[in-house]
Amino acid sequence: MQDRQEGPRIWDRYLTERDKQVFKASGFGATGGFGKRPALLIIDVSYGFAGDKPEPILDSIKRWSNSCGAESWDAIAKIKLLIDAFHDRKMPVIYTTGVTRPDGWDIGSWAWKNSRTDETVAHPAQNLDANEIVPAIAPMPHDLVVLKQKPSGFFGSNLASYLTLLGADSVIVTGTTTSGCVRATVIDAFSLNYRIAIAEDACFDRSQASHAINLCDMHAKYADVMPTAEIVKHVMAQADNLFPDLPARQPVSTGQDLRLVATA
Repeated sequence: MQDRQEGPRIWDRYLTERDKQVFKASGFGATGGFGKRPALLIIDVSYGFAGDKPEPILDSIKRWSNSCGAESWDAIAKIKLLIDAFHDRKMPVIYTTGVTRPDGWDIGSWAWKNSRTDETVAHPAQNLDANEIVPAIAPMPHDLVVLKQKPSGFFGSNLASYLTLLGADSVIVTGTTTSGCVRATVIDAFSLNYRIAIAEDACFDRSQASHAINLCDMHAKYADVMPTAEIVKHVMAQADNLFPDLPARQPVSTGQDLRLVATA
């Protein structure tokens, strides 16, 4: 398949001249292409990772230790465009968010690498659940919500079985963090032979360098990284009868009673 003609990429400034030559010569970064029946995955876009309002990250993490700051809300606006497109074409929208026991016993390995993990188990002073998906993109009754305890949306969850039930052959991935739970989900989707597109401007991370370099690496080996606008254009060109077995339009929990475990 022909490579997509591309201009400057977000990761270019982090690559050495040697890196650029290696990518050019090695064949990595070819265009994989869209699948025929894509599902939209929205990874962990909750208060815990976005905060409760747009503000600089160093301010936001005073209250939300896992927050990615103002960039979260720029990405959320792009995610909303994708959600609207998928809803318009009657295509599946699937969210992930974390869950743990009230006593935090099952938080497990998350506690080993972050000294503020206990703050995510206790509810913040603002009395908002860190695990709740932000209202700007809250799930609709016919959307799916997958609960998880580790980085990948597939690990120990129903995600793969839902995609099989829907007959999806590909995923469009958005959310956070690019270097953590997004990447882990992408690698598992790749391992399961789904075609993958990542909406570059609909993903976010607390580290600017990690965000850019992980997009670069995933684009090289696992997925097509492209602007949201390009994905929306593709989605809107699809028929609206690709998924006749979507869930019925009835109330569904958005995770309000759940508590954060995953730290993307």
